[in-house]
Amino acid sequence: QVQLVESGGGLVQPGGSLRLSCAASRSIFSFYAMGWYRQAPGKQRELVAHIYSGGSTNYADSVKGRFTISRDNAKNTVYLQMNSLKPEDTAVYYCNADFKGLYWGQGTQVTVSS
Repeated sequence: QVQLVESGGGLVQPGGSLRLSCAASRSIFSFYAMGWYRQAPGKQRELVAHIYSGGSTNYADSVKGRFTISRDNAKNTVYLQMNSLKPEDTAVYYCNADFKGLYWGQGTQVTVSS
């Protein structure tokens, strides 16, 4: 079993930045992958970014060049640095871990609005 707890969401103006954190209840060193997904009202959940155990990453086209995913194995935490935020980035952001099964956090709200 893996528990994931997200934090760092909030209200930010367009063009602003936020950093989301996802803390795992156990070591993430052996996790195959961790990722961030988001779900806007009335839309399906979509992939934002993944980071794999070897350090490789992939991003949704809509966030490339603006978002950066990283992991700190010593802190059992994955981060999502979000820059140049746009209103269309507004969503609930969920952390995901692939470790002998898929695990999800409870989500954190990100609202981009002036």
